[in-house]
This record gives sequence, C-alpha cells and structure tokens, in this order.
Amino acid sequence: MSDPARPLEGLLVVSIEQAVAAPLCTVRLADAGARVIKVERPEGETARHYDSTVEGMSAYFVWLNRGKESAALDLKSEADLALLHRMVARADVLVQNLAPGAIDRLGLSADIIAAKFPRLIAVGIVGYGQDTGYAAMRAYDLLVQAESGICAVTGTPETPSKVGVSIADIGTGMNAHAAILEALLMREKTGRGRVIEISMFDSMADWMAVPLLHYERAGRETGRHGLAHASIYPYRPYVCRDGVAVVVAIQQASEWKRFCTVVLERADMIEDRRFSTNAARSANREALDTEIEPIFASIDSGEAIRRLDAAQNAWGKANAVRDLPGHKALRRIEVALPDGKTVTLPKPSILSTAFEVPRKIPALGADTERIRAEFSA
Repeated sequence: MSDPARPLEGLLVVSIEQAVAAPLCTVRLADAGARVIKVERPEGETARHYDSTVEGMSAYFVWLNRGKESAALDLKSEADLALLHRMVARADVLVQNLAPGAIDRLGLSADIIAAKFPRLIAVGIVGYGQDTGYAAMRAYDLLVQAESGICAVTGTPETPSKVGVSIADIGTGMNAHAAILEALLMREKTGRGRVIEISMFDSMADWMAVPLLHYERAGRETGRHGLAHASIYPYRPYVCRDGVAVVVAIQQASEWKRFCTVVLERADMIEDRRFSTNAARSANREALDTEIEPIFASIDSGEAIRRLDAAQNAWGKANAVRDLPGHKALRRIEVALPDGKTVTLPKPSILSTAFEVPRKIPALGADTERIRAEFSA
C-alpha cells in the first residue's frame, strides 16, 4: 500500500541539474515520494563546491539534495549519453537547467521529446524566455534580480540591494514544481506529457507586477525604503528604549484607530488629515514618524508589545540570523549526510509532518553503477 504522506511514490524523475533552481524543484518531488535520479558531471555539479560548511559539504547542496540518487555521467561520451536516453525513456519527468541550447545538443529537444516520449513531462529552467531577445543570456540569481528591477525596489534610498537569499532561483524552482504537478494532473486526463519552459526572469517580473502597475498606470516609481513598506504605512520597525526594534504593521482603518488610541495614546491623530488614510500616511511618512518614533523610544519593547497586543495590532521583531535557531516557530527536519552523520534543516512549508525518517544526501556518483546496470541496453 502506498504511503499517503508520499503522494508521488512510483514516479521517476531524471534531473540534469545544478545550483539552486532545478535542485529545489526536484527535492520537493523527492520529499513527496518521487524517485529522483540526479545526473551530475564526473566532477560533481556546481553547488557541491560552493563551500564546505556542513561536515565538509556545501550548505547549498545539503539543503537541496536529500533523498536523491547521484549518477555521475560524462554526457560527451556516447555510452553515457545513450544511458541518459534510456533513463529518459522510462522517466515520468525530466528536469534540466543547462545553458541555453545544451539540452538540444544532447538530442532531447522539444520536438524530439514530443515525438519519442509523448508521456514525458519535460521541464527546462532557463534564465530568459527562449522566444525573447535575451534567450542566449547567461543568468544567475543576482543578474536576474538586477535585470527584473528587484534590486531597484530593494535596499535604502541611497543603495540598491539584492535580496539576501536567492529569490530568483527559489521562486523559479517553486514555479517549476507547481508546473510539474499541474502537468501530472493533465496527463491523467489526456495521457500526454508536456514540454514546459520556466524562466527565471518571468518569475521575478511576475513578482514585480505591483511596482510595474504603479509605474505604468500612475507614473510612480516605487522607491527603496529599507525595512519600511513602499506603499503601506506605518509598516516598519521602531526602536524602543531598550534598543529592541519592534516591527509594526498597520493596514486597515480600524487598525489605525486602535494603534493611535491604545499604542500611541494619541487619539487626536486618528482624524489628522495628514494621516487619516493609508495613502496620506504613506505620502507623509516623515511627519508621521516624527510623531511615532519618540513614543516608542520612551518605552521598553515589552511595553510596546503589550500595547500592540492589547490593540490587536500586528507586530514582529527584526531578528538577526543568530536569532533564528532558537525561534519558537522554527520547525526542523533531519537529514543524513553520506558519512552517516545527521543535520537538521528548516522544515519546508509544504512538507507533511509525517516526514520523520532521515533522507540521505548522496555522495557524488554513489548510485552510478547500480543505475548503469538497471538501465543497461
């Protein structure tokens, strides 16, 4: 009987993957029970060599490769390329994030896949849409954040910044995962697979929809406001007397009234025309902060939080990385390294709580010979 906590059990995924985007997509499939064969270069894929933080292994690789099998293949070799084709012939899903045109040179173009493997779901992760003028551009996370405008709306007024984690890669991997699940459902209805292109730039441009609409429809460029929201206010941290920054989020008129009355103890501000609507507060944020900052600076964070709770206003703390390991909301999963040692990772949000058995990170080429035998000519 199949495990209901592992709904993709029995699915075979072949992935010619490297770095973050494709491995993130396929680790989600592996978590759900799919068998994922990771095809790597003989020297190992890129992310194996980013660092040696976790018992000599890269933190990126440990994060994204639990539960996979590793086949180290030289795809310039006729024998290994033929092996790859035999694996693809039996696969349900093929994922790849090779450089533009590389998958075609391996004899696995969209036309060939449609003709030879009609039930295959083939996902190609690319930097830019292959029908655009940027089709041949090399794409890495920072480059795509910069090209899409993410950096233009991130940082301080003086300094554009990238987001501190690889959001272009992560968002693209999430989109690829969702597209595969949709294609699997469609295959149940039609019996046919799909060739799918997932673009990193598309993923980030989609996330830039609000700044784009503000610019195109109102001629307004979204500014950079550090830890403050660009268009909702007050939505930012305020430093209390004890030096702790408490992040306040006020979005609705009712929240604003309670904030003024209970937290600020300034009911007179409710109807002040400079602050009576969110649009007015956002436009007059400097004047508003002149009123709010001294109030928070006069009380300790515990008192600020007590008032915010009493007012039913949303709040949070501006934590550092060192605060995350002990966070009350952090849930973890355990994975096994190739040497048998274990390490814990944050639990993916979509992962069933039934996930308890440690999943192993594969050593480079650990499964190559077994896979050669299984998929022999």
